Amino acid sequence: MTATGTFAPKPGAAPLGRMIRAQAALETRMLLRNGEQLLLTVVIPTLLLTLFSTVDIIDTGDDKAVDFLTPGVLALAVMSTAFTGQAIATGFERRYGVLKRLGASPLPRWALMTAKTCSVLVTEVLQIVLLTVIAFALGWSPHGNPFAVVLLLVLGTAAFSGLGLLMAGTLRAEATLAAANLVFLLLLVGGGVIVPLEKFPEAARSVLELLPIAALSDGLRDVLRDGAAMPWADLGVLAAWAALGLGAAARFFRWE
Repeated sequence: MTATGTFAPKPGAAPLGRMIRAQAALETRMLLRNGEQLLLTVVIPTLLLTLFSTVDIIDTGDDKAVDFLTPGVLALAVMSTAFTGQAIATGFERRYGVLKRLGASPLPRWALMTAKTCSVLVTEVLQIVLLTVIAFALGWSPHGNPFAVVLLLVLGTAAFSGLGLLMAGTLRAEATLAAANLVFLLLLVGGGVIVPLEKFPEAARSVLELLPIAALSDGLRDVLRDGAAMPWADLGVLAAWAALGLGAAARFFRWE
């Protein structure tokens, strides 16, 4: 302000870090206000953990059901947010022209994707805290290296985010909605989340073990249930999926 009642505007974009934080906060609020997203990311994993831990439905061997189920449900929570939820939300944003308009704003496109990733990470932290509290209440007794758990979750998030963005950026929104929910259901059954992979035929198991949900579930289970130091094979599978998904999304994603 140069004089009383006189203002000197300073046009220009806000600092990049502030723009990313503001967009990430907006993305997180939108996600948490969406009832369908909350059903997918919070309610379903919570119900699965509570139901199958208290009712003797799935044969988990000599281990307590909650010790087997908790790592798998944590993996499911990551998949539901980073893959299914993000794919559907981004697909419809692309269809309605939201991404095109945001891409023309001062916020760079890579920063928009960074903000979406930050929103996914915030949501996952809330999911993991909630599921961990419930699991402890059900008698869960975890073991192992916390750093290995964090590394598995980060690589799992990267893998599922890449695949979700690839689907959202290449398919129509309706096709993304159907495909993302179908993949969620198929991987829930065949990814080692609820049903142990040992229950499947050997030929099928050798293929299922290469899926990112199976690698994340088994890796978390090896650490949290069996006390393994670092599940390198599962980390390698997740790293490969992350590189493949993120690379393909960066190459083929269409903004309109």
